Amino acid sequence: MSPKQVHFSDFIAKTLAQNPFCFLSLQYLMKKIYSSIEIIFEKLTYLMSKILGSSVTFTLAFSMIVFWFLNRSYHNFEINEIIRDFLHGFTFLSLFVIQKEFSKFSGSLHLKVNELVATTDTASNTLLNVESKTEDEINTLQKEYADLADKVENQTDTEEKPEV
Repeated sequence: MSPKQVHFSDFIAKTLAQNPFCFLSLQYLMKKIYSSIEIIFEKLTYLMSKILGSSVTFTLAFSMIVFWFLNRSYHNFEINEIIRDFLHGFTFLSLFVIQKEFSKFSGSLHLKVNELVATTDTASNTLLNVESKTEDEINTLQKEYADLADKVENQTDTEEKPEV
C-alpha cells in the first residue's frame, strides 16, 4: 500500500477523531433521506392501488389481452403453448380484479372502524382516518396502544382504567 492510499476505515476513524459529531449529523441526514423515500413510496403505492383497482384499467387490460389473442396464429403452436398464453392472460387480469376487491373491502372496513371510533365516547379521535397517516405514524400509534394494553393488563379491577 502506498503512503497516499488510505483505507475507508482509517478515514472514518480520523474524521470521527477530529469531529465526533460528524457521525451524528450523517446519521440524522440518512434518517431524513429514508423518511423522504418512505413518504414518496407510500404516495406511489397509494396511487398505484387506485390505478390498478379502477374499472377503466381493467377494461384497458382486457382489451389488450383480447387484441393479443386475436393477433396470434394458434395453428402453429402446441397445446401447452396455447394453455400457457391463456393462463398468462388470466393471471394478468386477475391482478386487477383482486386489487379492485381489496380496495373495496379496505374502504368499507375503514368506514366501519371510523364509525365505531366516532360513536364511542371513550375512544380517541386520533384514530379517525388512520388510513391516511404515514407508516411511521401508524407504528407510533401501535406502540402507544401496546403500552396502553400493558397498563390495562397490569391494573387490578378496582382501579380506574387509563385514558386513551
